Formats: sequence, structure tokens, C-alpha cells
Amino acid sequence: MTAQKAASSAVVSVHRRISEIGQGAWDGCAAAPDYAANPFVSFDFLDILEQSGCAAERAGWAPQHLALHDADDKVVAVMPLYLKSHSQGEYIFDHAWADAYERAGGRYYPKLVSASPFSPVTGPRLIVGAGVDRDFGRRALIDGALGLCQRFGVSTLGVNFPRHDEWRMMGERGMLLRQNQQYHWLNADYGSFDDFLGALSSGRRKTIRRERRDAVAGLEIVRLTGRDLTEDHWDAFFAFYMDTGSRKWGQPYLNRRFFSLLGERMADRVLLIMAWRGGRWIAGALNLIGADCLYGRNWGCLEEVPFLHFELCYYQAIEHAIGAGLARVEAGAQGQHKIARGYLPCAVYSAHHITDRALRVPVARFLEEERSAVQGEMDWLAEEYSPFRQEV
Repeated sequence: MTAQKAASSAVVSVHRRISEIGQGAWDGCAAAPDYAANPFVSFDFLDILEQSGCAAERAGWAPQHLALHDADDKVVAVMPLYLKSHSQGEYIFDHAWADAYERAGGRYYPKLVSASPFSPVTGPRLIVGAGVDRDFGRRALIDGALGLCQRFGVSTLGVNFPRHDEWRMMGERGMLLRQNQQYHWLNADYGSFDDFLGALSSGRRKTIRRERRDAVAGLEIVRLTGRDLTEDHWDAFFAFYMDTGSRKWGQPYLNRRFFSLLGERMADRVLLIMAWRGGRWIAGALNLIGADCLYGRNWGCLEEVPFLHFELCYYQAIEHAIGAGLARVEAGAQGQHKIARGYLPCAVYSAHHITDRALRVPVARFLEEERSAVQGEMDWLAEEYSPFRQEV
């Protein structure tokens, strides 16, 4: 652990493991009411990634977490932060920047990234505890991260998937702003899945009913959480996850131990939706449960069943959210096909500090044009392809 002055008399300490900060101190900050119990910045989730070796130095994710201490040495704000030797598992794509900089003779890696690893989920990154001046806490954490950037001599600091208010604040502090889009389902106080269908055009209602009917023919669909989760379920799901990962991106990010620890320490915040046929599990979708949101994360299958991906990842998630009174479902990155299933374009963000002006100036120009293009595409998609009735 090292420490550095942030602002005024506050001190920012740097930690190579989240356990150095401690669960009470970390979750004491993350429990601020408007953070809405986001599971991806909880101590347990981030510690599980470290304990399993998924987010560790040998995997290219070396923790450098920041903790802000007040005059009484109490931790009043924290920031998940990693020194990275690659750009994998971030879902904010800067490979083109890295390639251009290194072809010009620069050294792009290592870099600093504030994120919840392998999780394209919006949430607090500058996590200031309740009762603490939030502007001061955020400024102190950013100053600490920029100071660490200078001390390490790294090329960039990226803050991935922050809240919108954090994003705007970082822009005011001179960081470059990036906008992208995902597809989220929003709960308009529906009482049932049929109520949701009633808000759609007649054509979309018919299509979704047909997809659901065809997907579950001959299958049993089971939702598992809490004590119902067993190691047998995780064995089955890990096989699905490995199959999807090997086909999509070559080397899956999460190992088998991660899932065991997730079931051991966060079972009540896990929703595993599984499909059973012929005496075995054939497909599954992993979700984490927040205070107001269901977060869809991973999916996989051993048999190709038409529309089963839509059923487990989208429709079952909507049903659960309605039943649990959750405000929305975030179904992960990419996928315009989600629009037809009721998931509409929503903005997501990142902020970037680039040390070398020779790289910063062209990236700033690119990001300004990209933000305009992304917003234009979101507006067009929502207007042209929304499945909802026009009056809705």
C-alpha cells in the first residue's frame, strides 16, 4: 500500500488487493442510497475476481484500488482501479488508439482503467460514502488516479461505464468523453408479461408469443437463486460459458473457481435461468440482481434450439423483473436484435485521460464526432425500430 496527498488534508492510499481496504470500509462507501446496491462494485464481487485469479496481475489486471481517508483516517471514498497490460475484457474499445500510438513509436501499455472487470455495466466508479461531500470526494479520487498515472508513467487513464453525473464531472476536469449505446428494458409499472406485450404492436406481440412457444417446446425452464444453487448447476453453466467464450472471443475471462465463489458469497444476488431436457441441462443464462435492476451477464448452450437465447436472456429476465418490481433489465453489450424484444437504445459512457498530446488531440477530435454519430443512431433506432405501439 502507498499513500499520496489528494486535496486539502485528505489522503489517497493505493492498494494492491481490495482486501487491504476491507469489506466494511469498501461497502460502507458503496452503500450510499443512490448507488442502488449495484452488485458489480460490491466488495464481494471485486474480491471474488481477485481471489479466483480472474482480475489479477498475471491475468493483466493488476489491482491499484484507491481509498480516500479523512482526517481521522476513516475511508470515505473508494475507486476500483487496475493497471492493465492489454485491452481485453473492458467492452470500451481502444485497440485502434493503441495500434496507432505504438506504430508512431509510443508505448500504450500498461494503462490504468477504472472498471468492474469483464462487466459492461453502468455503475459508480468514484464511490463516495454517504455524509461526505460528493464533489470533493470525486475530485480527490480523480486527482489520485491522475497522480498515479503520472507516477507510473502510463499512457492513459480510462474510466469505463461510469454514471452520467460522474461522466459529466470528469469532462469538467478535462478528461475526454466517450459515448456508446446498449439496449435496456424499462419497466413501465407492468403487472405481468402480458401487460408488457399489450404495449407492443400487434405484429411484435404475435412474434414474441411464437418465439416463446417454440423455444420452450419439450423443455423445462428453471430459475435458480440463493440456496437453490448447487455446484452441479455451476458445473453445467460453466460448460455453457466455455462453449460460448471459445466461439466468440477465444479465451474466456472467467474460470470455474469464480462461479463457485459467486455461489458461495453472492447466491442471493444471482439469478441463474436454466433449460432442462432429456435428463440434463442444455442451456443457461446468468444474471445478477441489483436493488432496481436485473443485469444479464453470460449465456451459453450445448444444443442449438431456435429462440432459446431470446427466451432465457430476454423474456425470462423481463418476467422476473416484473415479478420482483425491478425498474429495468440491462442485457449487456451490443445486439440490435434486442430492440424487437423491447430493449431500447440507452447511452453508456467512458472518460479518458491521455498523457501525450500527440495522441490526445486526434482522439479528442474523433470522440466528438463519435458522440454525435452514436446519439444520432440511437435516436434513429428508437424511432424507426421501436416495437412499442405509436401511442406508447
